Amino acid sequence: MFYDLNVPWTNNPAELQRTLGFLVELGYSVVALNHTITGKLPADLTSPIPSTLPFAIPVTLRVLARCTFCLTDPSTNNRLAQLSQNYSILSLRPTTERALLLACQSLECDIISLDLSIRFPFHFKHKTLSLALQRGVKFEICYAPGILAAGGDGTTARRNLIQNATELIRAVRGRGLVISSEARRALACRGPWDVINLASVWGLGQERGREAVGSEARSVVVQAEMKRRSFRGVVDVIYGGTKPEKVLQKDDSQKNGKGKRKADSLEDQVGKGGEEAKTPSKREQKRQAKRARLEASKSTENKAEHPPEMFGASPAPGQPASVGLNADGG
Repeated sequence: MFYDLNVPWTNNPAELQRTLGFLVELGYSVVALNHTITGKLPADLTSPIPSTLPFAIPVTLRVLARCTFCLTDPSTNNRLAQLSQNYSILSLRPTTERALLLACQSLECDIISLDLSIRFPFHFKHKTLSLALQRGVKFEICYAPGILAAGGDGTTARRNLIQNATELIRAVRGRGLVISSEARRALACRGPWDVINLASVWGLGQERGREAVGSEARSVVVQAEMKRRSFRGVVDVIYGGTKPEKVLQKDDSQKNGKGKRKADSLEDQVGKGGEEAKTPSKREQKRQAKRARLEASKSTENKAEHPPEMFGASPAPGQPASVGLNADGG
């Protein structure tokens, strides 16, 4: 999947639809519509980007809402937390060295987007930019301002873009970079592999360039979503769904005495009125067989000790013994 996280929001739906359609043809799957705020934050921080666009978009395209706040005075950052709740991605664009240092150190944002088409009065230092990388904040390079500009200003913008992009890549050691278009028209958009080749001219390798329009941009989207939806950006509770009814019915029909406790099985048998006799277990059958053998052996011993009389019971003392006669009368 390829990402373009900077497409300026415009009130011209026809031009915006053309730009989004062309980005889909180039192979992009996720696009962020960017709303830029300059100066002080307004009283109403609601996003002007509607959740449903006024025109049809391809099914394969995911559209996000992004806000870029141009940071000049560090004292105007007290409402950034409220601003980030109304957008999917929050970006800061510092214009001074002090604002850049503050954005890298402590300000909560997802992307630090620098306008590389202008000349900065300071140099990018690895010690300063590494503070933002340690917090998971990415740096953005936008290529469209150096493509569409024409005339003498266009030449200056392209020269500044190449110089600043090269210096930024050197300062961050090629890590934590996101490359976006910032294209206001479809004419300024470029394909993902063209962007990767362009980054290699600036000194970024092919592999790092592929990550700048792929995995690095995806990490920005995922981390921004986790910050706004999860508990302290760590724990996220998701809906796991319910068990289908067919499976529930199948489990109920297959449930028998094996899945119950012994007490439950006995209660079920008592409730049925003893219609079905309980089948003894193997251990109980062995006990019954052993008990039967013991009883049989005891009865045999008793018969051996007291044999039966041949002629009946013995006569009482003082009485004559009776003599048994055979069948012939002898």
